Amino acid sequence: MTQQSPGNMDTPRGLAFAISAYLLWGFLPLYLKALSHIPAAEIVIHRVIWSVPVAGALLIILRRTKDLRAALKNPRMLGMACVTAALISINWGIYVWSIAAGRALDAALGYYINPLFSIALGALLLGERLSRAQLAAVALAAAAVVVLTLEAGRVPWVAVGLMLTWGFYAFFKKSLPIGPNQGFLLEVLILLPPALGYFGYLTVTGSSNLGTSLSDTALLLGCGVVSAAPLILYANGAKLVRLSTMGILQYIPPTMIMLAAVLLFGEEFGRARMIAFPMIWAALVIYTVSMIRQMRKRAG
Repeated sequence: MTQQSPGNMDTPRGLAFAISAYLLWGFLPLYLKALSHIPAAEIVIHRVIWSVPVAGALLIILRRTKDLRAALKNPRMLGMACVTAALISINWGIYVWSIAAGRALDAALGYYINPLFSIALGALLLGERLSRAQLAAVALAAAAVVVLTLEAGRVPWVAVGLMLTWGFYAFFKKSLPIGPNQGFLLEVLILLPPALGYFGYLTVTGSSNLGTSLSDTALLLGCGVVSAAPLILYANGAKLVRLSTMGILQYIPPTMIMLAAVLLFGEEFGRARMIAFPMIWAALVIYTVSMIRQMRKRAG
């Protein structure tokens, strides 16, 4: 069993889990880019289908299947899980499409903004009071989106879509009264019937890419591991490190996505992004400093 971090301190085991999760998320664009010739919807269904045995095997090893069986018999919990399952599937779809379509920089922007959106969500839906620093950080992030919108003549929907789906996913996930590993398996089990249905349709119509080549087949089968592993590592790491540490580490994936987009995928870091990204980074510095100060006051 995973033990709690003693004295709310970072443990080496927790840091290993958390950093591994964030690094895997950071390298995910390279994996998805290798599948960019395959439609995003097909990649998403393989993420769902092959996540089931990975997450299921983990629960069997940990002997935590009892909570899952109870959840499957609870209509309210199933309803809440349906909401989080829908949000994570949409998030996956947007993200997979953005990498294939050469919009990885927009994806990075969405995940940079996400922590700021989460605190705004807490203020709007939970009545949480924001400090002046947090208000300034949210305002800066909103201004950055406005800059990109004015420059492009349209809302950066990839960034906004990822921000909304992941932000609401995290929000509703907190209300799901089940462990994170059990919750993830419950979500992919809910998504499994439509995923198998669509996979059957692709197979019957001869549109499936599974089996067309050894490399594509291996990559599609591996979608379960690359989807489930970081989520499971993250869930266990979050129990063994401080919230402030997790808050800082969460900037690893979007930074890696941004670097891959510019250095490996050849995406253009244009004028609007040169203005918007530093605004986001400044907002994140303000937010992080404010968060650490608040935690120190509580500890004191």
